[in-house]
Amino acid sequence: MKNIRIAITDDDSLIVSLLQGYLHSCDGMEVLFTTNNGTDLLSRLASDAVLPDILLLDLKMQGMDGIEVTNHLKADYPDIKVIVVSSHYQLSFMGFMLKTGVSAFLPKGISPIELVDVIRIVDRQGYYFKEDQLAAVRGQISSKTPKPALDEDDSLSEREIEVLRLICQQMTAKEIGEVLFLTPRTVEGHKTTLFAKTGAKNIAGLVIYAIQHGFIRVDELPVM
Repeated sequence: MKNIRIAITDDDSLIVSLLQGYLHSCDGMEVLFTTNNGTDLLSRLASDAVLPDILLLDLKMQGMDGIEVTNHLKADYPDIKVIVVSSHYQLSFMGFMLKTGVSAFLPKGISPIELVDVIRIVDRQGYYFKEDQLAAVRGQISSKTPKPALDEDDSLSEREIEVLRLICQQMTAKEIGEVLFLTPRTVEGHKTTLFAKTGAKNIAGLVIYAIQHGFIRVDELPVM
């Protein structure tokens, strides 16, 4: 199996150094580079031939903050999964983080062992939620969220909705294929169509879309 390629952007040099050293010691992980601010990160991404799979990102930094960085990545590097690790962690930020395209939102006091587990989960399934985070998101979803407009040309087919729900259940293309009696290639085709129809840039975006449009309830999502 290939290593999970990681980049770290944080203006605390000591944390960056300690985290880089620890992740280098973990099997299946490779730290491609570290940067101290968002501007340097974007410059590095623009010049490097190999991009990270996962970005560990601080929220509050000098100059461009983590939210601005995430917006740039969502537009220009949608395949990079962002894990925000911040001393400004608050559950009340959770809904906004997901809407921004963050795959996981963690407090800076998280243990290195748990962080590695989260990195592996996000690399495998695209997002990571804890039970208290799901409860916070549930409370932040507007009661006026529109129902699916099934008469529109870009509405989802029954099969696409089935695939979407199973994606939200953390299933891989192979697992979805086994449940729906489809080939993994067909499942990937449905996933591509879902991205096109919903405008989502990543798996976390599909989950948010599914919740907002009533295809799945927050309490149906798997709890970590």
